[in-house]
Amino acid sequence: MEPLPQPHRAPGATPRRARDLGVVVGCGVTGPLDAITDVPGVRVGHTTVRRPPDVHSGVTAVVPDLVGPGSPLPAGVFTGNGYGKLIGTTQLTELGTLETPVLLTSTLSAFRVADALVGWMLRRPGCEQVRSLNPVVGECNDGFLSDIRARPVHEEHVRAALDTASDGPVAEGCVGAGTGTVALGFKAGIGTASRMMDLEGRRFTAGVLVQANFGGTLRVLGRALTPRSLGLGAGGPGPAADTGSCMIVVATDAPLDARQLTRVARRAVFALARTGAAYSHGSGDYAVAFGTRPDAGHPVADAELGPLFEAVLDGVEEAVLNSLLAADTTTGFGGRTVPALPADLLAAAVTGPWSPPPGDG
Repeated sequence: MEPLPQPHRAPGATPRRARDLGVVVGCGVTGPLDAITDVPGVRVGHTTVRRPPDVHSGVTAVVPDLVGPGSPLPAGVFTGNGYGKLIGTTQLTELGTLETPVLLTSTLSAFRVADALVGWMLRRPGCEQVRSLNPVVGECNDGFLSDIRARPVHEEHVRAALDTASDGPVAEGCVGAGTGTVALGFKAGIGTASRMMDLEGRRFTAGVLVQANFGGTLRVLGRALTPRSLGLGAGGPGPAADTGSCMIVVATDAPLDARQLTRVARRAVFALARTGAAYSHGSGDYAVAFGTRPDAGHPVADAELGPLFEAVLDGVEEAVLNSLLAADTTTGFGGRTVPALPADLLAAAVTGPWSPPPGDG
């Protein structure tokens, strides 16, 4: 077990985020951390499980402080393409409530993680009499870079992620559930972002966290970029073009009901198209959206939700870019190597004259 407070990087390397490079998505105002933890009452924890060269995996926990069987939070879920395992989705859809943290991990570890989450919840104060519980666990397939059949994520890893969850800056890139993921031809991982907006004269925050692992051609502010167009060459073979997934978690302190949060979740999945997502046959593209303060005044009218929708679209796009920029080139299972997205080349490509990228042949 290797809990990392920050993404793993080469000595002396400086973590990069999209805004560090002048790549600004939309016109909205970010929260202080530009992270899902800008939403009051939301914490994030990671446990990274790395045994080079074969294992690059982990678990990420998004923990709303007020959640529990006796105090469920309003929530919605949307499936863009359902080739995946989102444990707990049927009750989430049926009742529109979330009663556990949302955990993310590797595909074949999802079931073990769900069991560990149940055990963690049952030991919490106030849960002594609980006889039914709906754990929510999402996954991406990290099998290109990690020995997925080893199912390396265990109960102690889950507990560590939950117990160390913090409301501070969120580690991004090759950390937690993003340790072995690949997206858009580059090494990816965990990414996050936030936006603040006014709804009916009241200030609220929306934060997003992504576990990026999907196929397609990277688009940055509308420009298509490939490893070859960035001067990296064609590289080695990557994951199959029709595979990949993305898990998105959205949190907001706006007083929304489950139906409205489902509408928010839809926009989160729609936003992946901005980054070049292919939504292929083998992709599992899911978003879970929850509210942290359902009692924060009168509900927001549907007609006033436009700024929130825009905030989520921009936030997801930025979070995907952050997941790529924070990641490191990784050599994993079977000697396969996936390159990181070079920050300097990305900045030059976005700010310089544009020409269509050559085909990768």
